[in-house]
Amino acid sequence: MDRRALLGLAAVAAATASPAAAGGGGGAPQPSYMRLPTVTANVRRPDGRRGVMTVETGIDTPDAALRARAVQSAPRLRAAYAGVVQSAANALLPGHPPDVERLVASLQAATDRALGRRGARLLIGTVMVV
Repeated sequence: MDRRALLGLAAVAAATASPAAAGGGGGAPQPSYMRLPTVTANVRRPDGRRGVMTVETGIDTPDAALRARAVQSAPRLRAAYAGVVQSAANALLPGHPPDVERLVASLQAATDRALGRRGARLLIGTVMVV
């Protein structure tokens, strides 16, 4: 038996069995999660020196049209998040933890403003003050 013919037959069978080849799938589904770069801001530490507050963010957009808008608006989202995180860092008292609930609400409002409508959900990875 010719192994090359068998491998060629297996490749043809796999190509015809895929939904994209059948015309119904249209390709792989797009991921709905988009990770954004870490946002940093300056804080004052209890000893008077400067510290850094870092926030890892991402957004989940199940709607394909809104996902495309979010990808195009990534610079606006980063700028809006930087402003929110900096104002939260300025309000932070030295030695106290950040109010994550309030920070998330402010970042979600900034997301909705930057995208022009609701539908994208903000996801927080880590909030750290060093």
